[in-house]
Amino acid sequence: MKEDIYGIMAEFDTPTQLVDAANKVREAGYTKTDAFSPFPLHEIDEALGIKRSILPLLVFAGGITGLLSGIALQVFVHYIDYPLNVGGRPYLSWPSFVPPAYELTILLAGFTAVFGMLFLNGLPRPYHPVFNVPRFALATREKFFLVIEAADPKYDHDEVRAFMESLDPQEVFDVPE
Repeated sequence: MKEDIYGIMAEFDTPTQLVDAANKVREAGYTKTDAFSPFPLHEIDEALGIKRSILPLLVFAGGITGLLSGIALQVFVHYIDYPLNVGGRPYLSWPSFVPPAYELTILLAGFTAVFGMLFLNGLPRPYHPVFNVPRFALATREKFFLVIEAADPKYDHDEVRAFMESLDPQEVFDVPE
């Protein structure tokens, strides 16, 4: 059965217990961990050692790409491919290039934000093994859960279970795959 285990889950009563346990898990050297709470806990990212996301950099790159492609498209159309003198204006009339370039900037930055977030979060994921634990339904109402995944390089089932029990949780569960 130990081969079909996603990880070990501990249930806590308060957010303080969860954050303290997450700090101890990080200090013990476990890296493949996750925490579940009925409301956001801003301390949990630092407690689990979660690094900042690269999503803002991707959105910035998407916006710059949109800006440059908007300008390049207009330069190609108005100056290279089909130059047309309308009302004596120059072929490269930069003020008229601003609205389309701005719109492409926003469009590509928005698409990058949405699809980057989906990709980085591993979504869509309609199934997660933690839902195999019946008490996990309380994660949306009143309980706090901490998981150490079996994919962690330091994972040994018996040692992790003993370590999780030493964190003084309400209960410790094996999470079947």
